[in-house]
Amino acid sequence: MNTNTAPTLYKDPLWVAALLCGPIAWYALVLADMLPGTLGIVLLVRFVLVQPVLEELVFRGLLQGWLREKLRWQWRGMTAANLLTSIAFVVAHLVYQSPAWALAVFIPSLVFGYFRDRHDSVLPSIILHAWYNAGFFLLPNFMD
Repeated sequence: MNTNTAPTLYKDPLWVAALLCGPIAWYALVLADMLPGTLGIVLLVRFVLVQPVLEELVFRGLLQGWLREKLRWQWRGMTAANLLTSIAFVVAHLVYQSPAWALAVFIPSLVFGYFRDRHDSVLPSIILHAWYNAGFFLLPNFMD
């Protein structure tokens, strides 16, 4: 993992834009009345800390890292490794989510993978994943 990533992330305008997309997605979920109910502290820690770290280490760190070594295809910053990892991410979410919700993680997965490739580190994707999950699960607490 690239240890120089953290101090420079805020200088990447695309990464900052990806952070700002979180609240836009949360608002769209509010409009569609698709937010989950409030969560207890254990589930909150699981969804905001544990899952983003574990999923990003496995999918972006291990799988995407391995695929990047094997597959060199890329188009405008989108790599075959990212695309295939994102498909695997959706399939993994089918285990505990409906097909529609599992498919809904495809675009965020591409975003996480893009920044994994762009910064040669999983740190940007871990932060984005935790941020997206935080809003998704904390917003109902503020809506009540």
